[in-house]
Order: sequence, then C-alpha cells, then structure tokens
Amino acid sequence: MDMARADSFRTGETGSAPAALPHGRLQLLTTEELADPAFLTAWERLVARAAEPNPFFEPWFLLPALRQWGGTDRVVTKAWFHDGRLAGLLPVVRSAKYYSHIITHATGWLHDNAFCGVPLIAAGNEEAFWRDMLAHFDRRARRALFLHLPLLPADDPANAALDRVLAAWPRAHYTVTEENRALLTGETSAEAYLAAAMSAKKRKELRRQHNRLAEEGALVFERLEDDAGLAEWTAEFLALEAAGWKGEAGSALSSAPDTRSLFEQSLTGAAAAGRLERLALRLDGRAIAMLVNFVTAPGAYSFKTAFDEDYARFSPGMLLQLENLALLERPAIQWADSCAVEGHPMIERLWRDKRRMISRNIAIGGPMRRGLFRLLMAYETRPRRSS
Repeated sequence: MDMARADSFRTGETGSAPAALPHGRLQLLTTEELADPAFLTAWERLVARAAEPNPFFEPWFLLPALRQWGGTDRVVTKAWFHDGRLAGLLPVVRSAKYYSHIITHATGWLHDNAFCGVPLIAAGNEEAFWRDMLAHFDRRARRALFLHLPLLPADDPANAALDRVLAAWPRAHYTVTEENRALLTGETSAEAYLAAAMSAKKRKELRRQHNRLAEEGALVFERLEDDAGLAEWTAEFLALEAAGWKGEAGSALSSAPDTRSLFEQSLTGAAAAGRLERLALRLDGRAIAMLVNFVTAPGAYSFKTAFDEDYARFSPGMLLQLENLALLERPAIQWADSCAVEGHPMIERLWRDKRRMISRNIAIGGPMRRGLFRLLMAYETRPRRSS
C-alpha cells in the first residue's frame, strides 16, 4: 500500500482505482483493505473528526462484523476522500430483500447488533459527501432501484446536510420507517435527573428494593473503564444473558458462534480504543445485572444489558440503570442512546427523552429508474385506513 501521508490512502495493484467525483474521490474497499495499517490510521483520524459518532462503523466494531458476515452479504465499504484525506465511510450492500418485498436496491449495511447507520463523515464535509455519494449511485446504480439508508438519527448534522442536498438538487425521496428510542440527556446531576424523572413514590419503591436486595448478601456496584479482567467479565455477561429468556428463545449472544465472537472482539477492541465502560451489580461477588456502554463523545451507546431473572422482584436491571445515570455527569458526554426498542418497559420509565431514528429511500440513476421509484414511493406513502 502506498501512503502519501497519514491521512491519504491509495491502494496498490490489488485495489480498484479511486473514482473521481465533483467534490472528492471514492474508493471501494474490501475487508482486507480496510484492515491495512495505513488505512486504519486514516480511519481512526476520521473517527476523531466525525460530525456524528457511530461506534458501529469504527474499526474495532465494523471489522469483526465484516469478518463474520461481510463476505456472505457481499459488503463493499465506500471510502470517500476530500482534499486527499479520508473524510467519509459507509459500508454498502446490494440486496433484493426489502422488508417483505423483493426489490433490488443499494443499502447501508447493518446487522442485528448494530443500532445506528449514519456514515462517518468529517465535520464540515457533510454536504459534499452526500452530493458525491448520490452522484456515485447515479453513475453506478446497476440493478438497484434506489438507495436505502437505515437508522439515521433524524436530528444529527449528517441527516440535516442530506436534507439540504435534497432540497438544492431535488430528487424523489421519503422516510420509510421511523422509531423513537429512549434517550438520556440533560445538564444536571444523576440525583437531580432521577428526582425529575420518577415520582417520589417510585423512588421510594426502588430504595426499598435496593435495601431488600442488600439483605440477601454483600451488594456491590462496579464500574470499569479499562481491560482489567475483561475476558472473564465478558464470559460472565454471556452466561448471565443466556440463563434468561434470550437463552431459552435462542436469541442470546452466545446462542450462535458468530454473535458470541462479535461481542467478545468488539469489547476487546472498544477497551483498546478507550471506548468501553462496563457496569455490574454484584451480590456476594456474583453479577446479577450487567451493562455495556460504548462511550463515543459527545454521545454514548448502551450496547447490551442482562440481569438475573431469579432476582427480578428486586429490579436489578433498573437499580443498575440508576448507577448508569452518572453518564450525565461526564463533561464530554451530552447524550446517551439506549439502543432499546421503542416502548421498552424498563428504560422508558427512567430515560425521559427520545431519539428519533429514520430509514430513508432516495431515488438514484436516470429518468426511467426514477420514474419506477416514484411508483414505489406512491405505494409506500399512500394513505392507509386505520383498522
């Protein structure tokens, strides 16, 4: 690999030539090329300059995911360079599976354990990135009818820039799905937030549960931000999750070798990158509730949580979430995404705000393709009778 400078990446004979676009150049990279040390240096610098953090597209998470599923899904990562520096990154796949329909399209690549699809874009380059990306798909639409962008934070700088580009250079587009996830935000202490979020009666009940739980044995809370004992901690989390309903349903991380491996590798990588926070509530040394946060300033993502269902009457998961409110007191953190489904019965009792996540469809290609897209848009946005 030929490195012109630390932020400039050019492939050698095995790589495809970068495609020139109005505002930069686009390189289509394989997993092996992404893992090249020269590119990793540029990638990590892009992470530091990104307009919106997305841990699921950082090297320590995306590379293990691509090694598990990228080959089967035929993922290609689009790396965008502006003024010779890596300034944008988005993994993409061509797929015929579109919800319950069979429609070939290009889509930002996610999997079941990735909860945000916003590209990594260097701050200040958002509009140029989208203009070049759309121009690229216009030129190389192939069989894709449209571009699908899943799980974009509706109120972030990248989505706002996309809206400006679509307004200035109009093409058909629409929001196909929307969900509102519990969000933790506010400039306050954990204690003040709890007082505002829950009634005095509910807070009293949680104190009672805490006291009753403490009568069962030595109750200790732990917060870890390094890799001390990480392998053992990870194995303990996987066993705790598998012992509950997810294990019975076959949806626990340890139920399949690929998801187990992703969890193990991503926690190791997050710790090495300074992105990992681990919380646990222990009774006589044994974890009865555990939580993994990815800390990606100015935000954080609550990636996974598990609790011992034998102690459900004491609400150990909620008691651990009370400790997790300390995220509010970290100077570099402005918000935390729960990564929980909308309507989650536990977290929405505590986290009062919402993060709106949208999935968008955008027309690409020439007039005939765009005409077909407008038919799809009319069908999917048609008024529906309420039952």
